[in-house]
Amino acid sequence: MLEALDDAAAGRWCRAACTALSEARARLDDLNVFPVPDGDTGTNLLLTAQAALAALDEAAESPESAWTVLARGAVLGARGNSGTILAQLFRGLADQLAGQEPADGPTFALAMQKAAESAYTAVADPEEGTFLTVARGGARAAGEAVDEGRTELAAVVRAAADGARAALDTTTEQLAALRDAGVVDAGGAGFCLVLDALVTTVTGVEPARPPLARRTRRPAHDDAPHQPPAGPGSEVQYLLADTDEEAVTRLHERLAALGDSLVIVGVDTAEGRAWNVHVHVSDIGAAIEAGIEAGRPYRISVTPLAPIRPPAPVPGTRAVVAVVNGDGLAELFTGEGVRVVTCGPDGVREDDVLAEILACTAADVVVLPNDADLTALASRAAARAREEGRDVSVVPTRSPVQGLAAVAVADPGRRFGDDVIAMAEAAAATRWAEVTLADQEALTSAGLCRPGDALGSAEGDVVVVGPNLPEVACELLDRLLGAGGELATLVVGPDPVLGDAVCAHLAAVHPTVEVARYDGGPAGVLLLVGVE
Repeated sequence: MLEALDDAAAGRWCRAACTALSEARARLDDLNVFPVPDGDTGTNLLLTAQAALAALDEAAESPESAWTVLARGAVLGARGNSGTILAQLFRGLADQLAGQEPADGPTFALAMQKAAESAYTAVADPEEGTFLTVARGGARAAGEAVDEGRTELAAVVRAAADGARAALDTTTEQLAALRDAGVVDAGGAGFCLVLDALVTTVTGVEPARPPLARRTRRPAHDDAPHQPPAGPGSEVQYLLADTDEEAVTRLHERLAALGDSLVIVGVDTAEGRAWNVHVHVSDIGAAIEAGIEAGRPYRISVTPLAPIRPPAPVPGTRAVVAVVNGDGLAELFTGEGVRVVTCGPDGVREDDVLAEILACTAADVVVLPNDADLTALASRAAARAREEGRDVSVVPTRSPVQGLAAVAVADPGRRFGDDVIAMAEAAAATRWAEVTLADQEALTSAGLCRPGDALGSAEGDVVVVGPNLPEVACELLDRLLGAGGELATLVVGPDPVLGDAVCAHLAAVHPTVEVARYDGGPAGVLLLVGVE
């Protein structure tokens, strides 16, 4: 029974922790669902502890404190989110115990409290129900033991291990991801094993614990563990040298804005202060560039995070996804029960369309690109969605008014293939046109236009040019309706007066044509017209 922790005991504890983590690695990996379900928490904790042990073995003849060596090895060799937090806890202990007399119970309890506090500080956005919660639970229990007069080292480390285990049991209900999967936090479970290894080192008796339970529940439609909402796609980790505290503070702020799961831990080395930087980001280059601005990053590693599995499709359900330009059109299509992907300033990405197809959870999906230039993009997204078990068809609408015509005839009561054909026929039977303003002088198929002229385009070709906006719009409609038509759909842009003028013209000149008028035209288009 040890009465105090000296350097030799620190080494034995580290070796015992490596053994415990090695034996439990697979189970810890299996529990791993937060912050991302990449199944590597047990592996990362083990590799971090092994790095600490390797440093101790290499410095066997060094006059340095074993706590200092252990912490340095852990920080420089930390892997992943949980490994980096474990390294910070070791460093926090070293800050209190290195160079001091062997640690008795009260000294170790204080060191545990300081280490837990420093771990919370190292994490950018600490959450309860995680590794941090378990570490604080163990530290609090150790301090309470001392306050109650149980000051022997054995009593304090037992209290720390028991307190951590109690805190671990509460994590399932503290985080939705853990609750949904029916698991405790994997990093916290690993730290409980590390504290149990300390109890064994101090008392010579291994604590009697039930084995770590594997996952108890799974989502209804999937055999994979619960997966949190989609987030940053890669884990970036590197060591940083040739920097200072001020630069690291700026780096912390920069990386916190770029991603999440940010942990930065510093340690003194023979060459000066070094930092282990860990973050989950989608912009890998920006994370590395931030490190270059702060100092000299090295040992850079980039690991793709586990892909976020989409929810399983619900059999017998159907949805329509439309790509639209502008909030007005988005509101218009949404009002018809359509899911929308809104083009941003830089357009729309294939991944955006795919994400909306998968997010709707429908088994059968129709995609309306509403722009000839987006048909290929929508088709690629549809092909990828089919790999995920969706039945997806793209109706190649070239204008939002063709999309509206397709939506108008959609009937979920029909067989899916028949419904797609009906929607495609309705879109093809809709002649479309638009009115815009010329922003430069150019020679069009309808003659010369000057900046500010109104341009009337039918099916993508300019057919009317003139200085008077209402006249151009009305002539464009006359041309379209000259080939016949029963319904004219008007989507009016920012000028309602133009809409009023066009509607009045239709009522006077084409009184038999039914008119459907909507507001919210796309940016840069004064009037969208569809004739069926």
